[in-house]
This record gives sequence, structure tokens and C-alpha cells, in this order.
Amino acid sequence: MSYQNLPVSAVGRGIVRTLRQQEELPLLRDHLLRLDHESRHDRFHGFMDDSFIERYAEKCANDGTVIIAYLEDGLVRGAAELHPPETSSDLLPEIAFSVEAGLRRHGVGSLLFQKLIEEARAKGYRRLRITTGAQNDAMRALASKFGAHLRFRHGESTGTIDVEEQPRLEPARPAVATPTDAARAIIHFNRAYWKFWLGFYGWKQAV
Repeated sequence: MSYQNLPVSAVGRGIVRTLRQQEELPLLRDHLLRLDHESRHDRFHGFMDDSFIERYAEKCANDGTVIIAYLEDGLVRGAAELHPPETSSDLLPEIAFSVEAGLRRHGVGSLLFQKLIEEARAKGYRRLRITTGAQNDAMRALASKFGAHLRFRHGESTGTIDVEEQPRLEPARPAVATPTDAARAIIHFNRAYWKFWLGFYGWKQAV
């Protein structure tokens, strides 16, 4: 499922779309490398050096992980990861999120979460696993917002999300919704068209 050129209303400048595997690997890698110390610690439940992140991004590009990204000016500033069930010990698809510090609390994480749920639903997944650091209050709050029941274990918060319990996104309404609206639009167009030409030839009084 692609979200090409889907605008982010809460931020205004960015778009949300699915990254292409392999070809756009550097975009995810560079985003993860830009995370500040605290954000990197929250994302990976501990500090990881640059070489680990480079290997991690390469793994995501090769194991079927779906990356839904928020981009500004061609750079990934936030990412939602949907890891395939085959990579998990309990065969549950696992999800993870990262948003650069300057864009937190602007609705980016919630939007990425919604798009990830739609992607999981399209793939037929019924439950998702989420794991976050015990100190990552923002991620825990976001997960709870979407119905995750988190438990603390070995310094981490882990839980599951029922995909079917999540509300579906409403499809965008078309600009012309009904035949009546279409007819009205044509009438308005024709009226404006003839008014222009009559005025152009000096017959404005006849309109």
C-alpha cells in the first residue's frame, strides 16, 4: 500500500509514503543516524553506535520490513516500521517508530501509526507486537492511544495491538460527489464560458 504525496496536515510541509526497498535504504539509515542521543536510546532501548544502525537499516531493506516514512524536502524525518512475522520469535509482526526531535508533538507519530495500521490490515495481520523502552513515555502514550496493553519486563515495555479494533480511515471524498453536483458544475462552467466570450466581443449587456 502506498501513501505517495499524502500531506501531513499537522505539520504542513511533509508527505507520507512507503519507502522502496533497497533503492531508498539510505533515507532510513540517514534518518536513524540523525536521531539525537535520547531519541536513539528510546528507539533501540539503549545506545547503539553508527555501525549498528547501518547494519540494522540494511537488514530492514532485505527482510521484507515495510517502512512508512514522513519526509520533508526529500529527507526522512519520521518512520514507522512493520517487520514481518517471520522475524519474530512468536510469529507476530513487530512495529517500531522513530521521529526526529524537532517534529515531536506535531502529530507525525499518530499519523504514521494510522498508516501502519492500514498497511497491517491490508496484509491480513490481526495482531501486532510493540516494544519500547521503559523510559520512552511518548511512545508508551502513543501505543496506549491505539489500544496497546503494555507490560514491563527486563527494562522494556511490550504489548500487542489488535488490528481489527482500530478504526478505519475514511476515504477522501471526491470533488464531485453526485450526478447532481456534476451537472451543477457543468452549468456553472458553461455560464462562465459564455459570459467571458460575450463580454470579450462587447455584448456584456446581453449576459
